[in-house]
Amino acid sequence: MEKRIVLIGAGSAQFGFGTLGDIFKSDLLAGSHVVLHDINPDTMQRVQAVAQAYLDEHELPYRLSATSSRREALEGADFCISSIEVGDRFALWEQDWQVPLQYGIRQIYGENGGPGGLFHSLRIIPPILEICTDVVDICPEAYFFNFSNPMSRICTTVYRKYPDLRFIGLCHGVGSIPRHLPRILGLPFDGLAVRAGGLNHFSVLLECTYRDTGRDAYPDIREKAPAYYANIPSQGEAGTLESIETARPWAERRLFKEILEKFGYLPITTDSHFGEYIQWAHDVADHQGIIEFYHGYKALMGSVQPEMGKETTGERVVPIIEGILTDSGHEEMAVNLPNRGYIDNLPEWIVVEVPATVDRDGLHGVPLGKLPSGFAGLLYNQVAIHDMTAEAVLTGSKAVVLQALLVDPIVGSLHAAEQTLDTILALQTPYLDYIK
Repeated sequence: MEKRIVLIGAGSAQFGFGTLGDIFKSDLLAGSHVVLHDINPDTMQRVQAVAQAYLDEHELPYRLSATSSRREALEGADFCISSIEVGDRFALWEQDWQVPLQYGIRQIYGENGGPGGLFHSLRIIPPILEICTDVVDICPEAYFFNFSNPMSRICTTVYRKYPDLRFIGLCHGVGSIPRHLPRILGLPFDGLAVRAGGLNHFSVLLECTYRDTGRDAYPDIREKAPAYYANIPSQGEAGTLESIETARPWAERRLFKEILEKFGYLPITTDSHFGEYIQWAHDVADHQGIIEFYHGYKALMGSVQPEMGKETTGERVVPIIEGILTDSGHEEMAVNLPNRGYIDNLPEWIVVEVPATVDRDGLHGVPLGKLPSGFAGLLYNQVAIHDMTAEAVLTGSKAVVLQALLVDPIVGSLHAAEQTLDTILALQTPYLDYIK
């Protein structure tokens, strides 16, 4: 039976070409109808033209169509894959980042955590909820995979409004584990068994064992990782995200050393992401590395060329879809799901990032039990923020938005919070005019 796979936001060159490339390399998905949807018909048609030429050239058995009508795209959908942004992504991101700094709020990066993460959430969650409304109405049994940030705030709010939706958050941030652990321990990644968990972009490696002996690898990690992160070798290829992250000593890993030494566990993502959630991170993070990474990432996104047929992206959505269709039972390293008993010392309503098994009934989080108290304390600082973010989006209340700022440990001044909020609301009126 033909499967219908809908790509929402398909006009994005990186997302559209990358995801289509992964799908077209899947023998299992051969014969599927892939539907492209984007609110920008010009970019969508460019992706469609390149993808169709690739299908024709290689005689691949896929059907491809495109439409700017979301309801038409979703009709009969089995799987929806979404990666959207609102407005000029980088211009708005820079406002999220720099305006709080201007008023003395010491945040880093401004994408997922801190005040910047809140403003990003206020812009992007409403249109995602509109998409979810259509999915519930048109294809309620479809699996909906979200790649947009701020991941955990998006997913938490979606599940608050639509608790029965098959909504799964996926992020490649966990990719630092297979990239760095082999270099730290001196063996291939497939020789290790790992478990990580927490919140998206705010997770740590909880367990690591050697597969051949079952011996705990964490003592070796704690011994070897500080020296490794003090002098990361440059091993990336020019123009890739890996080269941006590994191009200079430390390369966004100063905070790693402090978390490992003070809390005993290794973060699984970069200073820029992990540090967004910690009020003292500004003192220890590698700001030069963060700035270099941001501008490198911005340049990379602006230079994505319309190409098909390269190596797979490394994203996990296609293997997950294949696992659902084949009842594989395999385990994924990290997915974002409501905390239905997976992490004992976080509330059940918040969306957490945990390993999950995949079978014909979907994705099932792996219970991690009670997280170490120190790390759990850092996570628990985010609980009220996620709660208030969801309430702010769903009510449109400016008072609630201000409360969401004031419960954030990054914010140390009432006056700065009020000024920051007023400035952002003025600058981003086209996207935040529902906040009253």
